[in-house]
Amino acid sequence: MVQVEKSEAKKRLGNGANIVKFRELGMLAIIIIVSVLIQMRNPNFLTFENIHDMLTNTAILSILAVGMMLVIITRGIDLSIGSTLALSGMLSALAVAANQNLHPLAAMLIGTIVGIGCGAIVGLLVSKGRVLPIIASLGMMNVYRGLTYMASGGAWVSAHQMPESFKRIATGRILGINTLIFIAIIIYIIAFYFVNYTRTGRQIYAVGSNPESAKVSGINTSRVLFLVYSIMGALAGLAGVLWVSKFASAQGDTATGYEMSVIAACVLGGVSMAGGSGKISGVIMGSILLGIINNALPLIKVSPFWQQCIQGLIILLSMLANTLIKRRVDKQNLLRRKI
Repeated sequence: MVQVEKSEAKKRLGNGANIVKFRELGMLAIIIIVSVLIQMRNPNFLTFENIHDMLTNTAILSILAVGMMLVIITRGIDLSIGSTLALSGMLSALAVAANQNLHPLAAMLIGTIVGIGCGAIVGLLVSKGRVLPIIASLGMMNVYRGLTYMASGGAWVSAHQMPESFKRIATGRILGINTLIFIAIIIYIIAFYFVNYTRTGRQIYAVGSNPESAKVSGINTSRVLFLVYSIMGALAGLAGVLWVSKFASAQGDTATGYEMSVIAACVLGGVSMAGGSGKISGVIMGSILLGIINNALPLIKVSPFWQQCIQGLIILLSMLANTLIKRRVDKQNLLRRKI
């Protein structure tokens, strides 16, 4: 009798593992099905030009989603990234407007350094000040937004004030690939190696899974938290330069509320808001799915009033799915300890 119960337990354990293992395949299937359905409504959806535009428009979102994934894995959240993006973009735009000969790489470096500084401040508040992440990032969100308006004096930096070399950051190509897409690919390759093959990457998951156990095992949790928020800031700073280059405009209200889209991409990609769980492959597909939704709804002539509602429902359904999967995994972990 006991042998039969153990056999059944092992069977359920295997089923739970399969759910997690093939979640990304399920996401891929959803992307394909949604794309086919949209193509049936609008034959222009799966054209090379539209797919390229969609990937280009999704690149900045996907870059930010990498950093947000690391933050969420540690049971945190960063609501300041939209303001960090705006401040970094504005300062880099002001720099190239004042010095037309400034190299694009220097402008990207300026934005990234500003972003690291912004992220580091939030990281210090969370890791050393023990301020709740949502409170720390919410407060700094308003501070950074205010600094953006102060730096610009409330004015815009428009396209004619920017040199062509700066605007070509977003429109140029590297190895035949749009620069934004190329940068996103490089960041994903680095992030994949970082979270899967480095000690620090494993520590990030450990801190998110059980902070107290991680501390007892000798992991410097404060250092890990400071690091993930600094990485998030660096990516937001880089994204700020790419954003300004893409739209050829730097404004005080740039990317207002954009952090919600980034969080949504992570949630769609299976990153658990409870921490300790998330995969690079899932975030990629979550970003792509959100990009498809944003691109497709106007194409199939869905009313703008319904677009946000539909996006919200999709995110809610994804959250429910993640919750159910997490419960199943927790049950399997309990069974594993009993067997």
